[in-house]
Amino acid sequence: MINIIKRLVSMLFLCCCFSAIANEECQSCHQQQTHDWEQSDHARSMAIANNDTVLGDFSNATATHFSQKAVFYKEKDTFLIDLTEQGTKKTYTVNYVFGFDPLQQYLIEVEKGKYQVFPFAWDSRAKSLGGQRWYANYANEDVKPDDRLHWLQPLQNWNGMCADCHSDNLKRNFNSEKERFDTHFSNINVGCKSCHSEITDEHKTKKVTKSAQTSPTNMSQWKITGDDTIATWQGEPRDNSFMQGCYACHSLRSPLTDGFDNSQAFLDQFSPSFLEPNLYHADGQIKEEVYVFGSFAQSKMYKAGVNCLDCHDKHTMKVKTKTNGLCLQCHSASEYNKPEHHRHKEQSAGAQCVSCHMPTNRYMGVDDRRDHSFKIPRPDISIKYDTPNACVQCHDGQTNEWAASTLEKWHGKPPELSASEHSMLELRSLKAISKNAHMSLINDFSLNEIDRASAISYLGGSTTELSDSDVKSWVNSPLPLIRLAIAKVGFLLPEAERLKSYKQLLTDKLKSVRVAAAQNLSQTKAQLDGLNQSIRELAYANKVNTWRGEGNINQSMLALNKQDVNGAIKSLQKGISVDPYFDASYVNLADIYYRLGQTEKMQSVLNNGLTAVPSSAPLHYANGMALIRSGNKPAAVDSFKHAMTLESNNVQYAYLYFLALDSIGSTAKAIIELKSKISTYNNATQLKSLGMSFAQKLKNAEDYHFFASLK
Repeated sequence: MINIIKRLVSMLFLCCCFSAIANEECQSCHQQQTHDWEQSDHARSMAIANNDTVLGDFSNATATHFSQKAVFYKEKDTFLIDLTEQGTKKTYTVNYVFGFDPLQQYLIEVEKGKYQVFPFAWDSRAKSLGGQRWYANYANEDVKPDDRLHWLQPLQNWNGMCADCHSDNLKRNFNSEKERFDTHFSNINVGCKSCHSEITDEHKTKKVTKSAQTSPTNMSQWKITGDDTIATWQGEPRDNSFMQGCYACHSLRSPLTDGFDNSQAFLDQFSPSFLEPNLYHADGQIKEEVYVFGSFAQSKMYKAGVNCLDCHDKHTMKVKTKTNGLCLQCHSASEYNKPEHHRHKEQSAGAQCVSCHMPTNRYMGVDDRRDHSFKIPRPDISIKYDTPNACVQCHDGQTNEWAASTLEKWHGKPPELSASEHSMLELRSLKAISKNAHMSLINDFSLNEIDRASAISYLGGSTTELSDSDVKSWVNSPLPLIRLAIAKVGFLLPEAERLKSYKQLLTDKLKSVRVAAAQNLSQTKAQLDGLNQSIRELAYANKVNTWRGEGNINQSMLALNKQDVNGAIKSLQKGISVDPYFDASYVNLADIYYRLGQTEKMQSVLNNGLTAVPSSAPLHYANGMALIRSGNKPAAVDSFKHAMTLESNNVQYAYLYFLALDSIGSTAKAIIELKSKISTYNNATQLKSLGMSFAQKLKNAEDYHFFASLK
């Protein structure tokens, strides 16, 4: 990062000048485009903190939140914050502003080149909407210094978490040995080069044109034909590959490179998250902050060939209109824009297409973002799977049953779910399905690519082992997310099976697939085409992420696969150093010491971990296992109970707790507690079997029948 103190002030000036020159360079030929871009969020994604850019109240304003108190003020042209935490006050200088609407955050240089996001943000909405105030980023939590979410920890670090999507051509440049960033960017905000990789010297001297036929913004060939009520594309097949540049930032993903290049494929630079239960609701609606890609990829619009620029202006990035006219570009007004369809008063909020088909979730305290999966409200599904729906979201106090009944009166019974759709809902609700049902779901070509790929990623819940015949068609799929998904779960293939068709993923055309396959083949001694190169790509991807715990964990796993135990230990120790409240590093390091027979080091690591992260279920579980091995069963019971309490949906933690109770002669207590808790684990088969075994042991027919009758 270009520093703003002492001898580096001049370098910052050069950076700012470079940014201005770059925009002027484009503006000379593209004045209207530049004007439009200046209206965009991209143009104001980041800026130096000064009187023109800072929106927050720095007139000695005060904000308090649990154990934190912040005072915002100015000295000449410098914006300062006095933050009191745990009774200690420290003064910070605001270096940069981050965003502007509906909130603005502030970046603090806490050490040379390292910037953190301050824990209070400015609500820049109008006062009538509740804005024009300071508020805490975590409204309901007292995030203390020993919390991984604390503002001085890696998860609040600008260089690693935020920077590449808010500035052009950014490189993190993290030095793992020195634990230092040397981050650089070309333009401070999201400018022309973030989206236009073709800006070259040749471009400046030649007139570049695109025909209307191939333009991604051309809407003229979306036509409603015959008796259809929804338009279909009538021209040559669309080339929507430009959207991969959009996905680079508008997706939840792990980077494989240091910074990204718009001219390269999305899956050559990132490994995106699938539709995981902690991120999405069972029906695929957004739960956590997932940044559009995973939602849009589920939609019928995506499948039909709709692209981002059909709805969003290509330079302001704002929607073309906030009226139903946006949807009526392709959807017949006579069919959909009438009370008989939307059942609300015309021109009301309820009559807006987006109110029902793109409901919002609020993130970052004040930021309402729309779901881009464009789902039809299904309160009947909400009843069974606890999914949200727009009906009860708007109609406070009403129930899903009311909504389902009302919709049925208006539009008739909802369509029956297919067997695959039912299986998918079960999977995403963390319920068990048979391997056959799971395989049928994955191989149902009527489903979209990301749903099928996500189902592959869940296979570990339905089977402990796959064969080459199971995965061969996925390995050879033309759909990249299918190949990426099977590459990631290759650990379910025994090594002999991995050396069949799976090995060809090492030479896949996409880096994300090669890297995932390398993780699962790096321990093989077989000579495989592409293995060494893909391992190098994997190691680099891990290195890029060593500023946080996850990157070091991945690097340690690669080292272990290569029989480099010392390298694995070093990576985990580095992970603890840079990210001390990431519990997995302690768990994995303790496990290595256990396997080496170094039990004192193992216990020391576990103790340090529990001191740093006392609320970690995995650490309490690992400590319980260590205590069992050492013969201290009563203490192990306490550790397993802590783990079970802290993570009440983990069947394994519950299983070991009840088994440990039995081991100390408390079988009757185990039965009583198991009977009261088993429903919270969806009557898991292994817990049922355990209960039946305990009942048999105590010769209690009534309890045996209780567990045996559970479904």
